[in-house]
Amino acid sequence: MKRKNTVLAVLALLLVCLMPVRAAAFSDVHAGDWFQQDVDAMTGDGLLRGYPDGTFRPNDTITAAEFVSVVARCGGIPDSVTYDAHWAAGTMQAALDAGWYDWDEIPPSGEKYDKPIVRQLAVSILMRALLPDKSGDYATETAKIADFSQVDGRYFNKIIAAYSCGVAQGDNSDCFHPNSGLTRAEACAIIRRAQTIAGNGTPAVPDAPQTPNTPEVPAPTVKTGGGVSEHGWLQVKGTQLCDEKGAAVELHGMSSHGIQWFPQYVSRQAIENTAAYGANLFRVAMYTGEGGYLSNPVQMKKTAYAAMDAAIANDMYVIIDWHILSDGDPMAHLSEAEAFFREVSARYADSPAVLYEICNEPNGGISWKNNVKPYAECIVKTIRANAPDSIILIGSGTWSQDLQDAAADPVAGTNLMYTCHFYAGTHGEWLRQRISDAQSRGLAVFISEWGVSRADGSGGVFTSESETWLNFLHRNGISWANWSLCDKDETSAALKPGTPVNRAWTDSDLTQAGKFVFSHF
Repeated sequence: MKRKNTVLAVLALLLVCLMPVRAAAFSDVHAGDWFQQDVDAMTGDGLLRGYPDGTFRPNDTITAAEFVSVVARCGGIPDSVTYDAHWAAGTMQAALDAGWYDWDEIPPSGEKYDKPIVRQLAVSILMRALLPDKSGDYATETAKIADFSQVDGRYFNKIIAAYSCGVAQGDNSDCFHPNSGLTRAEACAIIRRAQTIAGNGTPAVPDAPQTPNTPEVPAPTVKTGGGVSEHGWLQVKGTQLCDEKGAAVELHGMSSHGIQWFPQYVSRQAIENTAAYGANLFRVAMYTGEGGYLSNPVQMKKTAYAAMDAAIANDMYVIIDWHILSDGDPMAHLSEAEAFFREVSARYADSPAVLYEICNEPNGGISWKNNVKPYAECIVKTIRANAPDSIILIGSGTWSQDLQDAAADPVAGTNLMYTCHFYAGTHGEWLRQRISDAQSRGLAVFISEWGVSRADGSGGVFTSESETWLNFLHRNGISWANWSLCDKDETSAALKPGTPVNRAWTDSDLTQAGKFVFSHF
């Protein structure tokens, strides 16, 4: 019976997709309904498709696949090639490739395709797709939203833009209900408004990743090479990383993958090979979960310290990264973090080479106020007892992308920087704007992890989008470490499978990603 029901459901979906477009209103869309004009206009334009029984079902909650499919028809993007059998898989992949949403919001594995889409994500997708250049004043627009405190920080800019231009509106209580579902009628209304604003109903150009037509990057005003022997103790002046003489500097280098999985690529030879290509930074990614430090602290410290010593021996700056991931709340293992950073900061107290990244990617149901900031305050104090002047890198929520929270309520102290992570095939202009906004509010930003792939490590290599990112970082004097120095079978890996670590590397050992990144040291 279950198989029979599945077959019938698939046939129903095929009928929905293939049935002729109705020029008139659906049987359950009546003259005088508040949504009738929007539904009729979009149906006439071939943008809406109802059900085989002639209904539109305006009060049903719209799914992620349904919403993205209608927006894609408005935006005119062709489906991407995919082997997923879901009826909307090609459209969803095209929208993901275009940067309309991130892989973690609607995973390409499809488990959320047929689930209701929440309002804040729907508005974000719509604005990225049809009105990517719209913005709004934070104070003016947030005053209109009674429940703005419930909005996820990653959606601030797009929701503010949507309110500013009239795409989004509140209910009678001025509430947006960011985490509630959206009915099919409500979806039509906001899409129709966005269409009209974009060009009187004319399909808009999608916000596909592309290299903007911008002038050449000017001659650098910061030093982008040189190691510890040249720059000495680093310091933060304003929002800029500087050397001990106060001259602005950028660090460019590689991050390891998890050292519990790829210890061979944090060996002395592997790090020496990386330095030989011009990198002046190495990040040691010491996972806490996933079989890392919390499972085997003695071995993980031994591997991490050896890698740090190898980087220092090669005149490189080195980040020791407390790599939280599955354990997304940094407070969950506060005592273990205190003990580790007390030990590592004492061991390297006199080394100008060491930077401390105290929480890789906080995620899940955490907040800056209740989880990340109190953790950071505690660990900063622990490190400062031994290393009063070293650079400390602090993450934020949503995989270290909620810079706006840190900018609004920063940790007190000196030589503190805030990390941001991006993947060129997933994250675009909206995140660059967030970085710019954070800098304008006085936050010093450090890109301690970025990749040339999508955020799941696959797709690409997105060279033009990566070039756009690197140009942006250079214009803003921001240092970076690329993910990752390993031979894993994913497009973000810099090394071909089986690359040896008992000799120097040549370009033939590098993947497409590796060649691109290494050429930018």
